[in-house]
Amino acid sequence: MTSTPASTAVPAVPLGDPDGASARAFADPTDLAVARAAALFEHLQPEKAAEMLAPVLAARPDSAPGWILMARVRLALDQVEPALDAATRAVDLVPDDPRPLAIASRALTLLGRHDEAMGMAYRAVIVEPKNPLWHDRVAWALLAADRQLADAEQAARTAIGLDPTEAHYYFTHGVALAALGHVDQARQALLTSLRLEPGNPVAKHRLDVLNGEAVPVVEKKKRGWKLFGRKEDSKPVRPEEHRP
Repeated sequence: MTSTPASTAVPAVPLGDPDGASARAFADPTDLAVARAAALFEHLQPEKAAEMLAPVLAARPDSAPGWILMARVRLALDQVEPALDAATRAVDLVPDDPRPLAIASRALTLLGRHDEAMGMAYRAVIVEPKNPLWHDRVAWALLAADRQLADAEQAARTAIGLDPTEAHYYFTHGVALAALGHVDQARQALLTSLRLEPGNPVAKHRLDVLNGEAVPVVEKKKRGWKLFGRKEDSKPVRPEEHRP
């Protein structure tokens, strides 16, 4: 996946060095606390990350990195409305940062507020048009709304053009093509995704459905956001991959 630019990334500190050299690298105690929470999040401890962030943000409600991280953590905990609130606070503080816009878009999609979700996703693309993550978010916002499917397919193709080595973007493209009824092209996109990431069971299931070897999974009313690795590995998983 394309990473967030270093200038806007939330810093991380090793969990094993809470008060040593890493601590001295941060002049602002708020930055250090956010960095520690980010480390907890990266080590798959979202509850502890949320516990650490809550008092920090109460004391420093102007911490944009803190709100961005809290939004990610809340989504990971399937706390969608609090995630949207955190992302909205971050958007107010840093309107030119695409990350809270995309997080808000994801939360709005989950809440069924599709027009707002699409708007937020497009705003992220406008801020950072060369980042494939935001084009992918546009595609999923449109797919979830079940409208402008041709635009969703175009957004997915744009993401592939920006990062042709990322399996997930071919997966998104396959889903969009299938929604348009282009089954053969969808099959090829999913096969490409699986060549790049053979262990993706969701892409495999989508392909099996297209091949008539499996039935679609009935979507639940409330879908959890699995932002962490599958049980068998610790690799981060894009939440859109868990759509049935």
